[in-house]
Amino acid sequence: MIYYWLHMVYVYIGSRIFWEKIRPTSELTRTRRVNLLDCESFRFMANSKYFYYMDLIRYEVVFRSKLYDNTVRKGMFGVLASQKIIYKKPLKMFVKFDITLKLEGSDEKWVYHRQVFKQNGQTCAIGFTKAGFWKNKKAQNMNEILISSDPDYKIKVPSEELLNLFEKDYSILKINDKTI
Repeated sequence: MIYYWLHMVYVYIGSRIFWEKIRPTSELTRTRRVNLLDCESFRFMANSKYFYYMDLIRYEVVFRSKLYDNTVRKGMFGVLASQKIIYKKPLKMFVKFDITLKLEGSDEKWVYHRQVFKQNGQTCAIGFTKAGFWKNKKAQNMNEILISSDPDYKIKVPSEELLNLFEKDYSILKINDKTI
């Protein structure tokens, strides 16, 4: 956990001071290297680390864009409602990989992202996230936040396939509550 927070501080300082600002709706690609601490015993990146890198790139977009000023500085905090990942091929230890974050769309409550992991030009995994910002125990309007953070943003409705990925999340939680 200390490694996570150190990495998050690095991303925050780099984003706020050294790296150029970006639009929150732009596609962002980062090149990383699978290090020893990322790996399981078989010399491949552990499944939990994919989510770690998905967090880092999402927060980098927040810190490097006007999203930070329009959300965090106004007392809002980021909420990850759901995330899914599809694994195709493991990422090998000590080899570089690219993670690309792409905005897939938004609605009143949520923003949807696709995060693609590539190594040596091959897609190794694809992650999808549903995230938003809350204040006073209430979800904030993501379309308004995105438009105030990027005036050129045209509201992009998420695809039906993407919405279907997250459609049954709440009902699964309700069913689980009844069976326990």
